[in-house]
Parts: sequence; structure tokens; C-alpha cells
Amino acid sequence: MKNHEECKSHIPPIKDVLDLIGSKWKVDIIIALSCDIHRFNELERQIEGISPRMLSKELKDLELNRLIQRDEISPFSNTFKYSLTEHGWSLREVFRAMLTWGIDYRNKVMVKTN
Repeated sequence: MKNHEECKSHIPPIKDVLDLIGSKWKVDIIIALSCDIHRFNELERQIEGISPRMLSKELKDLELNRLIQRDEISPFSNTFKYSLTEHGWSLREVFRAMLTWGIDYRNKVMVKTN
């Protein structure tokens, strides 16, 4: 059994992850970019319900936190493509664990309550 201080030390890093990916749209953006590199308009079309302003804000935040990178396609048209960084790709295991847990949760809890 872990001691109280050790358990307490686990809280800040886990909260950091939740703060980083816990917004309404960031998971959608990260998953979209894990499938392919996208331009802004492609992301906007792929993520149902997100406004251009919100997408821009979330992309800037993900870039600031080094989870995605923005590369200029054409300096003449001010067109950019977005992709996951190596740091962003490191979230794969986190998302796999969340997927496994989420499927199990749906099978055990959500099915029984419907």
C-alpha cells in the first residue's frame, strides 16, 4: 500500500493531463490529427459543431503546449497544415487506456442503466 504523501504526489501530474486535454474540443482535435495531417478547414469540417474561432483558440493552445505543430504550406495563401508532434503522439497510450476503460464502462454501467 502506498503512503499518503506518495498518493498525494500523483495528483498534480494527473491534473496537468486533464487540464491539457480536458476541454470540450481538444480530444477531438488530437484524435483527428492522429489519423492524418489536416489544414484548418479540414479540421473544421471533421469536428462537428466547433466554430472557427474556437478551433483557432484550441489549436494555438495545443501548439503552445507542444502537442501539435503548425507548418506553412504556402506563404502566398497563408495556408497551414497541422500535425501531432512527437510529444503529441506520446498521448497514444493514454488514449488507448481511456478507450479500453470507456468501452468497459459502457458495457458495464451504461447498458445496465438504459
